[in-house]
Amino acid sequence: MSHTFTLWAPLAEQVDCVAAHHPQAMERVDHGWWRCTVADAGPGTRYRFAVDGSPPLADPRSPSQPLGVSGPSEVVDHGAFAWGDRGWRGLPLAGAVLYELHVGTFTAAGTFDAVIERLPHLVELGIDAIELLPVAEFSGDRGWGYDGVYLFAPHHAYGGPDGLRRLVDAAHGAGIGVVMDVVYNHFGPQGGDICRFGPYLTDRHTTNWGDAVNFDDAGSDEVRAFVVDNALMWLRDYHCDGLRLDAVHAIVDQSATHVLEQLGGAVDALAAHVRRHLFLIAESDRNDPRLVHSRDAGGYGLDAAWADDWHHALHAVMTGDESGYYADFGPLTMLAKALRQAWVYDGSWSAHRRRVHGRRPTAISGGQLVVSTQNHDQVGNRALGERLGALTTTGRLKVAAALLLTGPFTPMLFQGEEWAAATAFQYFTHHDDPDLGRAVCQGRRQEFADFGWDPDTVPDPQDVATFERSKLDWSELSSPPHDAMLAWYRDLIALRRRVPALSDPRLDAVEVACDEAAGWLTVRRGPITVMASVAATELRLDLAGVMRVVLASAPSVRLHARALALPPDSVAILQQTGP
Repeated sequence: MSHTFTLWAPLAEQVDCVAAHHPQAMERVDHGWWRCTVADAGPGTRYRFAVDGSPPLADPRSPSQPLGVSGPSEVVDHGAFAWGDRGWRGLPLAGAVLYELHVGTFTAAGTFDAVIERLPHLVELGIDAIELLPVAEFSGDRGWGYDGVYLFAPHHAYGGPDGLRRLVDAAHGAGIGVVMDVVYNHFGPQGGDICRFGPYLTDRHTTNWGDAVNFDDAGSDEVRAFVVDNALMWLRDYHCDGLRLDAVHAIVDQSATHVLEQLGGAVDALAAHVRRHLFLIAESDRNDPRLVHSRDAGGYGLDAAWADDWHHALHAVMTGDESGYYADFGPLTMLAKALRQAWVYDGSWSAHRRRVHGRRPTAISGGQLVVSTQNHDQVGNRALGERLGALTTTGRLKVAAALLLTGPFTPMLFQGEEWAAATAFQYFTHHDDPDLGRAVCQGRRQEFADFGWDPDTVPDPQDVATFERSKLDWSELSSPPHDAMLAWYRDLIALRRRVPALSDPRLDAVEVACDEAAGWLTVRRGPITVMASVAATELRLDLAGVMRVVLASAPSVRLHARALALPPDSVAILQQTGP
C-alpha cells in the first residue's frame, strides 16, 4: 500500500512530507506543485508538510482533521463509503422548501448522526432539503462554522467525513436533499497558516477580514482551482445537492471571468456527468440579478440568491423594529412590494445606506430568490439571539409563516421555527487563543452598540454556556403553544404541495394589495387568496367572488357570504369556488 501526496507551494525551495512521523522530500512538478509517494501510507495515515524547513503544517486541502485545526491531516478514501442513494436524482430548487440547521445545536449530541435521528420529524414536516451551516473544519469544538480553516475537511466534532456521508445518505433515503453552506470570501483566523504555502490572499483588495482571497492577482489560477475543487468535492464525493455561497459580495474579483461564473460552469458540467440536479445559491446584499442571469446574458449563471429584503420588510411590520438596517423598512407597502418581487430596494434610495441600492429583478423567477422569516444571521446577529417569537405575538408568527409558505419564492425555515422554539440562537466560538477570543467578544459588542443595543448584555461567544443556550429543546414539541404552531407549519407546507398555484414561481402571477391605515394585506395567486391582518381590532374584508376558507390561523376567522371577518393578528387562506 502506498499514497501519493501533492501540495501547491509555488514559492518554496524545499518541501518535505511528514507522514507517520517520517519526513520525505517532495519533488517539484509543474505550476508550483510538489509531489511524493510514501510507502505504507493510505487511508488513516496522518501527515503534515514542512516548507523550507518550517515547522510542519497540515495540508491546505486536508480531507480530515481528526484532532482539530492544530493537528495533522489524515488521508481519506472517498471511494470507500458504501452509498445507498444510487437511485437519488436530486431535486430542482424551484418549488422546494429548505430547512436551515446548525449541526452542533440541532440536537443535544450535536453530531451528524444525531441529525439522522431527527429526519423523521423533517419528513413529517414536509421540507425538501436541509441546508447545513458550514461544517468545514474550524477552530475548536463549537462555532457557527463561518471561520473555516480546512475547507475540505468535515468538522471532527460533528463526526468527520464518514459522519457526513452517513447523514447525506440517510437524508436521501428519507427523500430529503442536503445543501452545504460554504465560505469562499475569507479563511478562519486561527489554525493552519495557508499563506505559508502560497499566495492565497492578496493585499490588492481588502475586506472586513483584511486581505482578500486572491482571485485575480499573481498566482490566482490555483486559488480559483482550490475553491472550484472544494465546491465539486462536496457535490461529488459527499453527494450534496447544492451549495449556499456565503456573502459573495465580499468576494472581490476583477478578472474577465468572475470566479462565481467559473464555479457555476464547473457545477453545471458535474451535474451533466453525474446526471443529478445540482444548484448554487448565493448570499448577497446587493440585490443584483446578474448573480442568477445566464452566463450567455452576461450573468454568473447561479441558480438562486438570498433576498434579505423580504425578511427585513416582514420583520419590521411584525415587530415594529426600526433599529439598524430595519430603519429602511416598516411600512406595510414595503412588505407588499417584497411579497411581489422579494427585493424592495431595486435601484431605489436607501436612507440607511444614504445611496441608491439594488437593481430591478428583471428576467428572474420567484424560485431563484430564497426568502425566510428567520435565519441564522437575522436571529444570531441580534444581541441576545432572540427568535421572532420573542419579539411578536403568536398570531403574527402564524401570519409570517403563511406569507412565507404561500409565496412564489423558495422558502427557507430556520431550525425550530416550525414549533416557535423558545430557545435563543446566539453567536458562539471556541478559539484556543485567548487574545482572539477577547477580540471577537469586543467586536461583537461594538457591532451591537451600533444598533442601539446595550453592549454589556451581549453574551460572551467564548463561554460554553452561550453555546448550550442555543441548543434546541425538543421536549417543547408536545406542549402548547408549540404543538399548535407545528401543526400550522405542517398544514401550510401540505397545502403548498397540493395547490399548484402556490409553488408557481412566476412573479407576474402574483397580485398584492394592502391598506396601511386599516392594517390588512392580501396576496392573490390563481384561485388562492391570502388575507392577513396586523390590525388591533377585527377587520371585515370584502371578497372578490365566492370563496371557501382552506386554512385559518384562528378559530374566530369567519366567512360571511362575500365578506371575511379577521380578528387581530390573523390570516386566512381562501380558495375561489365561484364568480
